[in-house]
Amino acid sequence: MKFGFSAVAAVVLGAGVVSSFAPLAPAPRTTSTKLNMAVSKKDSYVITLLPGDGIGPEITETTKDVLAALTKRCGFELELKEALIGGAAIDAVNDPFPDETLKQCQSSDAVLLACIGGYKWDNNPRELRPESGLLKMRKSMGLFANLRPAKVLPQLLDASTLKREIVEGVDVMVVRELTGDVYFGTPKGIDVIDGERVGYNNMIYSESEIDRIARVAGDVASKRTGKLCSVDKANVLDVSQLWREVVTDVITKDFPDVDLSHMYVDNCAMQLIRWPKQFDTIVCGNIFGDILSDEASMLVGSLGMLPSASIGESGPGVFEPCHGSAPDIAGEDKANPLAMILSAAMMLKYDLDRPAEALLLEQAVEAALDKNVRTADIKQEGDGCKLVGCKEMGAVVAELVNTIEMPTEVTV
Repeated sequence: MKFGFSAVAAVVLGAGVVSSFAPLAPAPRTTSTKLNMAVSKKDSYVITLLPGDGIGPEITETTKDVLAALTKRCGFELELKEALIGGAAIDAVNDPFPDETLKQCQSSDAVLLACIGGYKWDNNPRELRPESGLLKMRKSMGLFANLRPAKVLPQLLDASTLKREIVEGVDVMVVRELTGDVYFGTPKGIDVIDGERVGYNNMIYSESEIDRIARVAGDVASKRTGKLCSVDKANVLDVSQLWREVVTDVITKDFPDVDLSHMYVDNCAMQLIRWPKQFDTIVCGNIFGDILSDEASMLVGSLGMLPSASIGESGPGVFEPCHGSAPDIAGEDKANPLAMILSAAMMLKYDLDRPAEALLLEQAVEAALDKNVRTADIKQEGDGCKLVGCKEMGAVVAELVNTIEMPTEVTV
């Protein structure tokens, strides 16, 4: 997909027209110890779309088609405004997250991101790599809480590399702190000391940073099964000792009904493979969460099935699939769009106050899998399923959005 960086026509889903009217001002999310909607339920929303790189434009177009079916059936509008991020932004304006994109994101009700990165930019200076744009977006928008669900669907039990009895029934939510830790800590760099190069980073957390992510995790756990496992390395790291103390204090005092446990990160990595059903909600720092959430993805069988939400104390959240940009298959109609569609469902649930519509999208994805259609990443030899591309998978989901029964009981 190619589009001009400014004066982009906004696609209004649900209205059947293309418009360029000014975006509606989003209501602020109130600072709280709990997750709050970015906006209250209304008839029209402004969404910033960030197609990014690689397969990003393909899964974005497919998701737009699915959302068009949803808005038409459910009677509300989404004004979709595209902007640049990642490698596409570097090529266009020499900045992986331009100020114009930030302003557009901040004026939206929610942000839906596809994926960024690719071999083309791997040798760029760090400040001109796509990943730097992603980090800048998280910091600039205050997106400190990352929610990454890993739910094993019965239709895909055999897609996991683990035994059926190990993964059947797994439903884990990883709550990852996103704007602190070793990725953002200073000082950092590569210097020459005593005649040799030395690289260093600073793993650092303030009490307030730990406090706020602990409260988000406590809120999430209280709405699930009430079990929360905090992951650290408190036996050797001072920063983890503080992490454990603050998490314990917050959960004990403010979430007394949540069953809190602690686990060292190396043990947790092993236990996620050994017996993942022991976990419900996991809370951890940035680098530990980065690793563990990717590990949890393989319980499901493919990163192509996993959505995520990144949320701050106020303003819009960013919703994105967990997978990368897969430049090797870009433009070949081989990508799996389901993670981005499920990310749109998280957007509807966590930012737009439309839980019924979110559940309808989730059920349409499962119904598509029941129809035995599979993209290449979740296709198993001898499974009797039809191999389909990105466009056809999206078309199946869109049709099911139109035809399956509307959910009547919704848990928020």
